This record gives sequence, structure tokens and C-alpha cells, in this order.
Amino acid sequence: MRRRRASIGLLMGLLAMGVSCATNPYTERSQLILLPTSYEDKLGDQAYAQILKDPKVRISRDPKEVDPVRRVAARIIDAAKQSKYAEAANRFAWDVTVIKDDKTANAFALPGGKIAVYTGLFPIAQNEAGLAMVLGHEVIHALARHGAERMSQGMVAEVVLKGAEVALQTQGVGAPMKSGVMQALGLGTQVGVLLPFSRAHESEADHVGMLIAAQAGYDPQEAVHIWERMQQAGGGQPPEYLSTHPSHGTRIKQLEEWMPEARSYYAQVPHAPVATLPPLQGR
Repeated sequence: MRRRRASIGLLMGLLAMGVSCATNPYTERSQLILLPTSYEDKLGDQAYAQILKDPKVRISRDPKEVDPVRRVAARIIDAAKQSKYAEAANRFAWDVTVIKDDKTANAFALPGGKIAVYTGLFPIAQNEAGLAMVLGHEVIHALARHGAERMSQGMVAEVVLKGAEVALQTQGVGAPMKSGVMQALGLGTQVGVLLPFSRAHESEADHVGMLIAAQAGYDPQEAVHIWERMQQAGGGQPPEYLSTHPSHGTRIKQLEEWMPEARSYYAQVPHAPVATLPPLQGR
């Protein structure tokens, strides 16, 4: 009961601070966000600092690795500052780090503009245009406030489930049946609500990230090539309905559908020079 009251109290407090019922300026998808941008940016700064302070994390100082990442990131950030997310992009305190980890093919952009690229991403991206598609995707996660939206969804879901639990108690439902109903409700919320929203965020980041990268002067066709390489690299995926991410095949199909729009952006800007990313050194 105390936990339920605390959850409801937190939710009501955030509602009093002002709910953001936003619409994505590119996809026109409605968003419910309960967290203020200042709190979200603070979480991003804290997470970034914690990652970089980890003694297991090795920061690359090699110009062959750092220079192309910073070069691509600078163009993506500049495009973001001229995009429909210009207000947020100009507010962010951008910072870019290359993490020397050849086994991790990943990158991230946190609220507030903190970007990190792992060197293990280089073989998948292959060139600066490929890297631009990845960074465009990650930057849009931050600018579109997908993290705050997921947190808000989780908070609302928790309050709803707690309310259902209390309703079952007031109806005199026995403990075994109540447990079964609550498990079914929890699974239904996860599979039917939260996971589809996560997949929607990934698709939105794919879509708008490709537009931002194209606006930065990079050939959007590279977005398709990256997911083709991901598909060829293997690695089992759970069924799409149980995953937070669309399948590789779904992503490729969607990117091809959005390609004419991306090409219209690409045609209006000077094309960026594209260099091959450095090979891994067997570290």
C-alpha cells in the first residue's frame, strides 16, 4: 500500500510540474512525457560520467579512431541544430568520446548531448557515411526524448497495475487467482504496450536519424547497407513481438520506404566527404 501511494504521489507530483503532450515534428506521433527536460539532462550527464569513470572503460586517444568520429558527429550535430529539433540541439552541451572496445559494436547519445562510439562499431559502419547513420539514429533518441517517454510509460503502467491490484482486493478475489490475474496483466502491459512503444522509438530513430544524416550530407542508402551487414553478421533475435527492437528485415523494409524522403534532404545539401573507418588492430 505504501509503495502504491508513493507511486501515485510521484506521478501526481510530476503532473503538477507539467505534463508534456508533445507531437514528434517529423512523424507526428503523439508523446506523453512526465519528466522535465532538466531532470532528463541531469540523468544523461550522470550516466555519461559514470560510464567514463568505469576503470574497465578505455578512452581512445588515437587520432585514426577519434578524428573520423568527431568529424561525423560535428556534421550530425550541426544538422540537428538546423532541424526541427533545433531548440533542443542548441540547448544540449554536446560531448563526444570514442571508447576503445573492439568487441562492442555500439554507440549511444544521452539526453543533454553526450555521445560515445565503441571502436567495435567500425567494421559494421565501414565508412563515415555508415557511422553518420548510426549517430543520426542515436542522436534522435536523445532529441526526441525517447528515454523520458519510456520512463513515463513505465510510471503510468506501474500505477495502473497497482490500481488493479487494489481493485481485486476490494472485490475479495483470493490470493491464488489475484496472483494469476496480476501476472497476466503485467505480461500484457509489457508485450502489449511497453515493447511496441520501444519498437516505435527505434523505428522513429531509424526514420528521422536517416533524415538528419542526409541533411548532414551523407548518402542515406548507407542506412540500408548497415542493417544488411547486421543481418549477415547473424546473432539470433527474439520474435519481434517480444523484442524492444524491430527485426533487421523490418528495419530494412522501412528504411527503403523512407528513402525518397531522405534523398530529398540529401539532394539539397553539399555532400560530405566519405572516408573508410580504420580497421581493428586486434586489441
